[in-house]
Amino acid sequence: MLVSVRSLFFRADEVPLIMKVYNLACDHNHRFEGWFASEEDFLSQSAERQIICPVCDSMKVGKLPSAPHLNLSAAKSNPAGGEAGLSGAAVVQFQQRLQDVARHVMENTVDVGAGFTEEARRIHYKEIPEHGIRGIASAEQCEELAEEGIDVFHLPMSMPPKRSLQ
Repeated sequence: MLVSVRSLFFRADEVPLIMKVYNLACDHNHRFEGWFASEEDFLSQSAERQIICPVCDSMKVGKLPSAPHLNLSAAKSNPAGGEAGLSGAAVVQFQQRLQDVARHVMENTVDVGAGFTEEARRIHYKEIPEHGIRGIASAEQCEELAEEGIDVFHLPMSMPPKRSLQ
């Protein structure tokens, strides 16, 4: 069993409407996205060195320049003129659910690391018994797997998989 995206569905009222998405890079120039509840959340996590490169586990991560994106649909959906988005409690609840999903994946899969692509193929072609796996694959490798009919998904995690999820 490969990790399935079906386990990641949330009710629409549980998902925060406003998230800060930053383009980040580590000191080895590995580029990735980081999603944060606010600028303060990013600064706090950055100061505490909680932002870790998903490729090399480097904690030397910085924000890259990016173009702003205005989410005008969120403003339209709140005609009362109140603050768009969800309360801090809702954001915390959403983050807890993401952490629960990550914990479930960690507890129910085997980390095959850089051998993810080969292991996924071996499972798909029934060379080995089906079991849950997680690991590292490039975007190109994921495209190749998709072309072969092998479903995978990217689960960004802010902590390296080597540490427990509390």
